Amino acid sequence: MKAMLLAAGRGERMRPLTDHTPKPLLKVADKALIVWHIEKLVAAGITELIINHAHLGAQIETALGNGHQFGAQITYSPETAALETAGGIAQALPLLDDRCFAVINSDIYCDYDFNRLPDCAAALHFCDDDAHLILVDNPEHHPDGDFCLTANRITSFRTPSVTLHPASCLTFSGIGLYHPRFFSPIPRGSIAPLAPLLRKSIVKNKVSGEYHSGTWIDVGTPQRLETLDRQLRTTKP
Repeated sequence: MKAMLLAAGRGERMRPLTDHTPKPLLKVADKALIVWHIEKLVAAGITELIINHAHLGAQIETALGNGHQFGAQITYSPETAALETAGGIAQALPLLDDRCFAVINSDIYCDYDFNRLPDCAAALHFCDDDAHLILVDNPEHHPDGDFCLTANRITSFRTPSVTLHPASCLTFSGIGLYHPRFFSPIPRGSIAPLAPLLRKSIVKNKVSGEYHSGTWIDVGTPQRLETLDRQLRTTKP
C-alpha cells in the first residue's frame, strides 16, 4: 500500500518558527516531525510515500530527497498554493494508484501502530465505505471533539449549528485511510477541505472508525512543540 504525508500547510500558529522552516521539518528530540512518521511507516513495511508541499516546499525535498536514506521511495506532489486537505489529496491521486491508501498529517505525533494500516486498507478496499478514521481523546484545546463513534461506525459530526455533548465525541487524529473514489470528483488543482466530504459520507453511513487510546499530540503551537520535545527527550533510550 501507499501512504501520503500532508506537508503543505503554512503553519501560521507556529510563527515565527515557520517563517523560514516548513512546519514538517521542525524538530523534536533532534528529529523532524515528518521523519518520525516516515521511519514508523518504513518499519511497518510501508515504503511508497507521497508528500505534498507548498510553503518552503523545496526545503522539504532537499531534506528528505528520494527517501532512500530512510529505506523509502518518496514522490512529491508540489502545490503552488496550499489546496487544503481534500484538494491536496485529489491533486496527488495519479500518484496513489487505484488502491486504498493512508493519509497522515505531518504535524502530529502519535504512537498508533502503523502495522495495522495495510489490513485496514485492504478491508476498506473490499467494502462500500469511503474512509476509515483514527480517533483519539479530545485535547484541552479541542474539548468538544469532531466525530461520534458507535462500535466501528462514525455516526455523527459537529457543525456550527449542531452541538453535541463533549463526552459523545472524539477528535480526528489526522490519520485516516481512504478509497480513491472518495476524492475523484474533485477537480485537480482546486481548493477543497476534507470535512464537508466526510460529513456527506457519514450521513450515508460510509465512514468507519476506531479509537486510539495512546499518545497523540497536535503539534500546532511553539509551546506544544517544546512540550513534545521535552517528553521525547525524557523517554528517549
